[in-house]
Amino acid sequence: MKICFPVESDNGVESKIFGHFGSAPFFIVFDTQGNTTTTINNQDLGHIHGQCNPMKALNGKMVDAIVVGGIGAGAITGLNKMGIKVYKASMGSIQDNIQLFEADSLMEMTMAHTCGGHIGGCAH
Repeated sequence: MKICFPVESDNGVESKIFGHFGSAPFFIVFDTQGNTTTTINNQDLGHIHGQCNPMKALNGKMVDAIVVGGIGAGAITGLNKMGIKVYKASMGSIQDNIQLFEADSLMEMTMAHTCGGHIGGCAH
């Protein structure tokens, strides 16, 4: 399984998870099969607010799940349509959140949990 984490800087599994999917400079993808990571530069970083294209952001790379602090409605809708589930990150590093994900302890996010004008449940 490939789990994607938006981050501000690439420090491997010690990276802190960024507060918002669309404005994260990088994504670190953790592959549970090989315990390996790859880094993707956000290819949609300059998008207009509310117009995030999640597959462009991920440079077309497919993942199975996203673990993030906050995400907009358009991004979560696009990801869900592709069968990608989105989970609310907990405080801490990617490694901390991998453990929580594997223990099924992270909440799956829905439209009720999305950012709206940078208020509400958004962590940035």
